[in-house]
Amino acid sequence: MELPKFILGDNTDFPNAIFVVHTEYPRFIINLENDEVDWFEEFSKEDEKDLEEETEDLIAAATNFYDREVSRYEE
Repeated sequence: MELPKFILGDNTDFPNAIFVVHTEYPRFIINLENDEVDWFEEFSKEDEKDLEEETEDLIAAATNFYDREVSRYEE
């Protein structure tokens, strides 16, 4: 099965949370309510440096995806 790069998620146990799931490496879930990120991968110390540089771009991409999806509902 081919998955989209980002998936929106919600849960009634977290009524104010807006989750975006990033399905490609490095896989993560971000809660846009508070920008908390939960990674699905284990990282070595060497990977952590590269990840720090990439994280800002990935979070911006997740936020842009959410904004695009919401704008499509509003049309």
